[in-house]
Amino acid sequence: MRRPHAAAVVCLMALIGFGTASAQEPMEPSAQAVAASAPAATPMADGEVRKVDRELGKITLRHGPITNLGMPGMTMVFKVADPAWLRDLKEGDQIRFLADRLNGAITITAIEPVR
Repeated sequence: MRRPHAAAVVCLMALIGFGTASAQEPMEPSAQAVAASAPAATPMADGEVRKVDRELGKITLRHGPITNLGMPGMTMVFKVADPAWLRDLKEGDQIRFLADRLNGAITITAIEPVR
């Protein structure tokens, strides 16, 4: 028995509606596609505030490893996603934070004080 060429099978499937989405019935993403696009839980890093620059929206931290960036502990300056977060911070405060690369700069995307 002879097998049809793959291109012919794909064309036939498209003609009869298999594997295509219409405007009336959008395709739902598969569970695997949704799981693959979901971000993994990122552990927060520990830090100590060394300097706060409210005017520029930056903070200097002595921090532990930032695992999602593959960065070891060090002291460095970060931009913050929301400058309002800096309002109540002062030198010596202990914090936990998330950082990521946004528009080419490592930026703090979440911050919480350690009590």
